[in-house]
Amino acid sequence: MDAPKTIREMLRGNRIFVPSYQRAYSWDTEFTKEKSPKQINVFFSDINEYITSSTKSPYYFGHFLFENKSNKRYGVIDGQQRLTTIVIFLSVLFSKLKTIRLLTENEQEIFEDMIKRNSTYRFETVDYDNQLFFDYVIDQNKINKDGLETESSKRIVDAFDFFKMQIDNKDEIYLTNVLNAVQNASCTIHLVENESEAIQMFIFQNNRGKKPSNLEIIKAEFMFNVHLYGGEETESLLEQIKNRFEKIYKYISKIEYHIDEDDVLTYTLRVYFNSLYESNAITKIHTKLSKGNSIHFIKKFTRSLASSFEHLNTFFGRDERENFEIHSLVMLGGIAIAIPFVIKAYTLGLSILEKKKLCSALGSLLLRHRLIGTRADLISRINDEYQKFGYSEKDLNSIISRIAWMKTQNNWWGYWNNMEFANSISGYIHHETAKYLLWKYENYLKKSGKPGYQFIRYDSIYSPHLEHIAPQTPTNGEPIAAGYCEYDEEFEDEYIDCLGNYLLLSAPHNESIGNRPFSLKRSTYTQLLQQIEIKEMTKDDETWNKEKINIRYDKIKQFVLDTY
Repeated sequence: MDAPKTIREMLRGNRIFVPSYQRAYSWDTEFTKEKSPKQINVFFSDINEYITSSTKSPYYFGHFLFENKSNKRYGVIDGQQRLTTIVIFLSVLFSKLKTIRLLTENEQEIFEDMIKRNSTYRFETVDYDNQLFFDYVIDQNKINKDGLETESSKRIVDAFDFFKMQIDNKDEIYLTNVLNAVQNASCTIHLVENESEAIQMFIFQNNRGKKPSNLEIIKAEFMFNVHLYGGEETESLLEQIKNRFEKIYKYISKIEYHIDEDDVLTYTLRVYFNSLYESNAITKIHTKLSKGNSIHFIKKFTRSLASSFEHLNTFFGRDERENFEIHSLVMLGGIAIAIPFVIKAYTLGLSILEKKKLCSALGSLLLRHRLIGTRADLISRINDEYQKFGYSEKDLNSIISRIAWMKTQNNWWGYWNNMEFANSISGYIHHETAKYLLWKYENYLKKSGKPGYQFIRYDSIYSPHLEHIAPQTPTNGEPIAAGYCEYDEEFEDEYIDCLGNYLLLSAPHNESIGNRPFSLKRSTYTQLLQQIEIKEMTKDDETWNKEKINIRYDKIKQFVLDTY
């Protein structure tokens, strides 16, 4: 690759691909839940700002780092997120321009230099997303978006759709101005000739728009150590690492909605070194690599790491979909302490029944820990059981017995006992936790009325909201006339934010009833069984007061105490 001055020159006549030790596409749009501007949005707004400015200097797309393979094939080490986005954006741009008129001869040459010439694609992403990239982005064929298997493929589709929506109403002048800005944008590159140097550059000089994860850094350092100390095994070891990380990145793209890749690295550390106290993966692994016999450690740890991702893919995938106890633990959230237990359970090949028992026990303990709000160190109370699990004994009864025992103690183990737990339910409960409890209560009501019932998944309730049956602000300032009791000091302090006054509704339902009189709210309570339960409780006088809140609170409290 000759030293290019523009993005077009960088792509022209070359084939650029994403190497196996790189991750998949990770840039987001505002289609995600967060409200802050995402990389795709910033990319688009920066280009728009440039073409409307008075500057005459070329737009600058930054520095790119490539590994020179052969036959004008180059692996992109630094800049793949930007380069992927550029190709997606240009594909949308050309497509829109073609709806207005035929491409000029020069524009067709630009397309062939930067996107595709005959059957030669100028840019290829990771293997498992590449066909989707060609089909949807370059060739623009229709696909079944519901069938996308990886988060990275969804991001590619989201980026394409985002750009398409943004330029849908743009005219020819705008499109040609942007095309000229992008194809003439300047860039700098650095070319390395071997994989070892490429990996070094990845570790020490990576300047991407998105900071490398700890997992990416560890992967690159493993490969660099193999280059240094692998000896005759170097090529085969590198192939093993690449294959394992290819699988890992596939799993990441499937489960990253549930869990962060660096967290999985930490959980693997806790499994590998058999301690819940392990936390700093970078420091721990650097120490192991510096003590000699690093090749043996790299072999074992990468195998353990791949297994962790594989097991969590099953846990957050098929098993979470099919088993209520696992779904319940996942929906509880904040389950970092539980995950190493889960990985061990899958590694040991426990039955699904045993896994469900483990998830129920851990979920019970973590819910108590959250509701009680103690600062007591939970890890120190269960780490010994974790260390024994799968080593001196495979049976998990010891873990379940420890958790049950902790619920009855009144000494320094007593932070999570039944008395503390009962007290924690009587006061204010964080709304997310309250929604979780009411969802479990809904399934309890369903189970009570229908033998062989099908449980309701939490995510089947559209955008769950927590409704205050008696509103926080009295309706029109006249609570009694609205079907509630007097909003005296006791009611406001002890009843408004009481579990008995909370109700689970979908977001549209909650927004539609607002701060209305109780009779109007009550008439809409027709969906979940807990809504119908309130209708039954109030069928004689259609009012909602302290007495009824207490009755409902006692029922829910007893359910929670019996269940957890």
